[in-house]
Amino acid sequence: MQRERATAAVAALGVALITGCTPAAPQASSDGVSVLRVVGPFEVHSLDPALAGGIFTRLEVAETLVDAGPDGVLRPGLASAWQASADGRTWTFDLRNGATFHDGTAVTADHVVAALNRARVQEGTPLATVPFSEVRAADERRVEVVLESPFAPLPAVLAHTSAQVLAPASFAADGRVTQVVGSGPFRATDVTIPSEVELEAAQTWTGKAPEVDRVSYQTVGRAEGRTLLAESAQADLVFGLDPTSIARLKDRPGVEVTSVTLPRTILLKLNVGHPALSDVRVRRALSLALDRAGMASALLRDGEMAATQLFPPSLPEWHDDDLAPLEHDEARAETLLAEAGWQPGADGVRVRSEERLTLTLRTYPDRPELPVVATAVQAALKDVGIDVEVAVGNSSEISAGHEDGTLEMGLYARNFSLVPDPLVTLLEDFDANGAGFGPMGWTSATLDARLQDLAAGPTAAQAEAARGEVARVLQDELPVVPVAWYRQSAVVSDRVEGTELDPLERSYGLSGVRWSS
Repeated sequence: MQRERATAAVAALGVALITGCTPAAPQASSDGVSVLRVVGPFEVHSLDPALAGGIFTRLEVAETLVDAGPDGVLRPGLASAWQASADGRTWTFDLRNGATFHDGTAVTADHVVAALNRARVQEGTPLATVPFSEVRAADERRVEVVLESPFAPLPAVLAHTSAQVLAPASFAADGRVTQVVGSGPFRATDVTIPSEVELEAAQTWTGKAPEVDRVSYQTVGRAEGRTLLAESAQADLVFGLDPTSIARLKDRPGVEVTSVTLPRTILLKLNVGHPALSDVRVRRALSLALDRAGMASALLRDGEMAATQLFPPSLPEWHDDDLAPLEHDEARAETLLAEAGWQPGADGVRVRSEERLTLTLRTYPDRPELPVVATAVQAALKDVGIDVEVAVGNSSEISAGHEDGTLEMGLYARNFSLVPDPLVTLLEDFDANGAGFGPMGWTSATLDARLQDLAAGPTAAQAEAARGEVARVLQDELPVVPVAWYRQSAVVSDRVEGTELDPLERSYGLSGVRWSS
């Protein structure tokens, strides 16, 4: 039975660590079946697809109509094929033969229509931004999506976790999700909100059967706790480690550290409506003050992660090799600040008409490297005469500061492939009205036009040119300032084989994991 209940599981793990208990490997359940133990930072926020944060797609319990591979290329999910009409306004999706929910119910077009109609009215989901006219079942195995205007990235939006399709048995009479009955390779046997999910291989799955019969996923919020579980052999797969722990574990016997570059960038969000930051010379000076290579090497333990532009190489269609890279040049930064009217004050902080150049930088500790990077940014800006106060709080305070106008700078990590096509995230972030994790007080008619061109479905050559122009505008105007790219690492026990990290963070790849021979 899946249920929402408090748990003492994390505390129990802590006791095991303190006592030095290291269980036999692989660990077994009470009936003697070996259990793959997975630890990660992501909490089980809810059973509802719109609120669950992707945990049930990462664990391969639930499926979406469209899937995406590690290279970002769309591939069949519940839909085996899809196509658009000549005018781009009607899309047809054919369902996979034999798709079955974990309770034995066949997946039909009506189930998919119900899931999509539910998701598209949920505020804050990518589906809410799609120009839907109607979603309907053409027959039992075919879904039609009719749009008010062409929207080329529709299949990618339908790969978002909020569009996962659940069986009718998942819902109470009032529409609440009370259990997760999906159609993936694993069936959820128990869910403990917010910290634990128990899985077993689904007998209804018609694809290649998982080689691991049982899985236990445990949320551990602190990176130090996850590291201890990896070191003590109490977990087979551990995700979300900080750079210091990764360096420590690389030479440890019995485990392997594996990494992949993500389509994620640590960046500074700037309030371009601020009296100082409205001047592009100040924004460029701020960027020039940052020693990205030094920060990436010292803090992230990976000099290759220094961000020379917004889009990392892991987004090859958007990363522009010909773009002049962002550089570190304190002298040039000081010259630009002086040109903007900011002169060194008696205490070293720059002033203009008796106004001190002081800013507050908000960040959060959910990703353990962010407060450390914020402190490095603070020191770099001090060197050119910008006084920065770092405020570490909740991630929601950045978007809240955007809404009420109080945010000056925010440091966060933005994933550009929450939907496999980065265009969807960019359309949200660079909306003319602004977005909590996009620019603040800044718009560009050129950038908006190119994004709309891409959404309409241009030719390949037109799309390449439009993406290049988007990258150039952002590099020149710097409404957000790239600091570092991002590498995801996992610690893998030598008890298992077949682990493959997903750069899109859509899946933990558990169905491909096997016990070492």
